[in-house]
Amino acid sequence: MVAMKEYILPCRDLVVHPDMTVPLYIDNSISISCLESAAGLTQRVIIVPQHGSAYPTAPGDIYEYGTIGDIVQILRMPDGAIHAIIRTTNVVKLNNITVVDGVFCADTETIAMGDDIADERTVLMREKIFETIQSISSFRKLKIDKLRGVIQNYPMPAFVDSVLQTMEIDTDTAIRVLTTPSWYDKMVMLYEKIKVIQETSKVEDSINRRISMQMEQGRREAILQEKMRAIQKEMGEDDEMEDSASMRKKIEKSSMPADVKEKAMTEWKRMRNMSPMSNEGGLIKTYLEELLAMPWDKSDMPAIDLNAARRALDSEHSGMRPVKERILEHIAVMKKTGSAKGSILCFVGAPGVGKTSLCKSIAAALGRKYHRISLGGVSDEAHFRGHRKTYIGAQTGRIMDALKRARVNNPVIVLDEVDKMGRDWRGDPESALLEVLDPEQNRAFRDHYLEVDFDLSNVLFIATANSLNMSSALKDRMEIIEIPGYSEDEKVQIAREHLIARAAADTGWAVDKITISDDAIRHIIRKYTAEAGVRGLQREITAMLRRSLLENNGEDAPTDFTVEKIDDLLSLHQSAGFSKRIGFGVGI
Repeated sequence: MVAMKEYILPCRDLVVHPDMTVPLYIDNSISISCLESAAGLTQRVIIVPQHGSAYPTAPGDIYEYGTIGDIVQILRMPDGAIHAIIRTTNVVKLNNITVVDGVFCADTETIAMGDDIADERTVLMREKIFETIQSISSFRKLKIDKLRGVIQNYPMPAFVDSVLQTMEIDTDTAIRVLTTPSWYDKMVMLYEKIKVIQETSKVEDSINRRISMQMEQGRREAILQEKMRAIQKEMGEDDEMEDSASMRKKIEKSSMPADVKEKAMTEWKRMRNMSPMSNEGGLIKTYLEELLAMPWDKSDMPAIDLNAARRALDSEHSGMRPVKERILEHIAVMKKTGSAKGSILCFVGAPGVGKTSLCKSIAAALGRKYHRISLGGVSDEAHFRGHRKTYIGAQTGRIMDALKRARVNNPVIVLDEVDKMGRDWRGDPESALLEVLDPEQNRAFRDHYLEVDFDLSNVLFIATANSLNMSSALKDRMEIIEIPGYSEDEKVQIAREHLIARAAADTGWAVDKITISDDAIRHIIRKYTAEAGVRGLQREITAMLRRSLLENNGEDAPTDFTVEKIDDLLSLHQSAGFSKRIGFGVGI
């Protein structure tokens, strides 16, 4: 039946059954006003739990069900608070909630309770609940003796409320128990909830037992760190968990291909389930960081300007017209096709003719990142393919490392001194290099460390060599461009355009204080160098400027480097070098 409006007293997490005497301590003005109004009119008040913790609350924050009771006593305290005693009578449903001066009122509809408290099955279910709680007490610190007294002596409403409070059952479940009319059904609902708590307690106990076993095995320090981590997790300060969650977000947001991302997530799940103190967990973390560092979709894609490319090559290199034209042809094909596919260029020539610097100029002309890999003396296949993760100190191969350092998937990678690779019991690096240089195979190059495919087809590979002492298979993969030695006139031009300025920068000279004729440069070439390139010429010009600084007390005084002056400077330099060699030979 429907009764008159009653006053509502919202309480945080308080669910009580009928036939209970409830003591309340109230210290906020709105609740005090509610009790005073109820005491002056109906002498009744409804105890209703609320969803939130803030007070005063809003009508929508109040549960639809509560327990109505009679106000037995109100005791006013000196500080203005109230001690009240309420004896509950019925479970009610709230309808038409209104608020007057902050005090809640509502129509109430009484929910009838069953009379099956004394039924045999209700009593048996009550005993089952106690037995389950007794088993939980072996996992949790529960005052089981006190609860045993409650079961044996308290009436059913007091028993239900004691279980709800002792087991800290959530408010939603407590409300469902409160509004269930059958006492047997209440017992079933409580039993199901307590069984869940029992299983959870077993898992927690298993974890605690495992920690205890680790402590017995002498791992006290590791366990203390584990417990500290557990505390930090509860406080929201667990750095390891934060790092793990951060890495998962990075994997999810990364541009890895679907199969690579799937493998990364599999490894992440393995790492998450490992102790942060385990070596394998650290190895997996390093592996995931390597995967994330790879430039899966990052690339430099500037528009190719052939005129700008020609100017870049001419500004850095004098002469070599046929070589430059072949390079420009290659760049023109790249401009037309939009990719680096095609023949692999291999510059072959004596030391000092400018092979490596040509490669740098190509990268600058294309606007791409540049990375050089020296292959002199390489005899291990792992240099290209990397080491498997199971090896101590495993790492990626030099190709993947170059891409990681360049941070783009289409850099210019120079394979320097490709003719000086070796072969021994550790494998054949040339076979791995053949796969790298084959456009049909390098679309899915698999590094042994990463264990996933990476597309190398966008990389522009350029090789350099001093001779054609290579296998026919390797030469077949590349287009050989021989760079002949420079003529004397070309060397003079190179010295005039590049070498003098470079030597001046190395020794601190101002270029405008250096006067040297073409004949003087020819004299250095003829008397002091015997090479196809210009590396020795650069060295002699640098030595000449360095010796002149010594004679002028470290000052770059304006100097005309005549043939006679050059002989005076370089003869001392050559003499010093010769004396060192003789002294070393005789043991001085």
